[in-house]
Amino acid sequence: MSALRKIAFTALLLAALGALAAAAPAAAQPPALESVVVSADWLEARLDDPNVRVIEVSVIPGVFERGHIPGAVNFVWHTDFVDTVRRDIVSADRFEELARAAGINQDTAVILYGDHNNWFAAWGAWIFNLYGFNNVALLDGGRVKWEADGRALSTRPASYPTGNFTVTNTAANLRARLSDVLAVVEGGAPGTLVDIRSVAEYRGEIFAPEGVQELAVRAGHIPGAINVPWGQNVREDGTFKSVDELRQLYADLGIDGSRPIITYCRIGERAALTWFVLKHLLGYNVALYDGSWTEYGNTVGVPIENPAGTVWGGR
Repeated sequence: MSALRKIAFTALLLAALGALAAAAPAAAQPPALESVVVSADWLEARLDDPNVRVIEVSVIPGVFERGHIPGAVNFVWHTDFVDTVRRDIVSADRFEELARAAGINQDTAVILYGDHNNWFAAWGAWIFNLYGFNNVALLDGGRVKWEADGRALSTRPASYPTGNFTVTNTAANLRARLSDVLAVVEGGAPGTLVDIRSVAEYRGEIFAPEGVQELAVRAGHIPGAINVPWGQNVREDGTFKSVDELRQLYADLGIDGSRPIITYCRIGERAALTWFVLKHLLGYNVALYDGSWTEYGNTVGVPIENPAGTVWGGR
């Protein structure tokens, strides 16, 4: 074959291969999340996308079974995201099992939502991030907003092929321990403590919200903590306030991200929402103290501020 014919043949071959590549279907790619918070419109348009997995994390028993976002998988906060025997978060191995059973792959886009203004969904996002999975977002407004909009609910259980999600690293800096909190209180480490409980809890007027089981034998707050009740992060419909509004809210209280932040509440669930706001919407360096007041308020010898002066067991 002459040199000229070889060149012509090579050109034809490359053209044919290019045509075949163009005709072949592109590999499915997970959708790019519009941010760490997605709208109901965004999610509704992608409910049939195999690369999107919707996870409900609610606290009211039976709410998922009565109707959930079509295709959603149920994660039960007090059994799936925590150790059921020792007080701790779910282990890496168990979390892997749960994620895989839900059909979650390394490149899946995970959308979390739930009741109570996404408290427990935010805890779920914290667990996902803690175990190295970052392609996760919250549904703005959570379950309440979805229902208020009149969007579809389903009672059909979802089933997916086993995923391949693997825990490859743990972001330990997202979790604060009692020793980390005491280091801030005692001046051994820089940091700002943010108590997101109600004013009555913070002041020590009540030990815990009415009807809850997890209690501390002391009331009040961690010394130096700034009280920013979690509800100030959201609007009446449960959607997040704008980034500008949130940044101003915290800046007015001297919280501007210039120092590491630790959020806490009673058992960690409400504080997870504030952690999510400060970490993902404002970009601050923040850890969640999941031991929260039920650990701190029950610890012997730690300093406590109790403006109301309540006494455990007092009359």
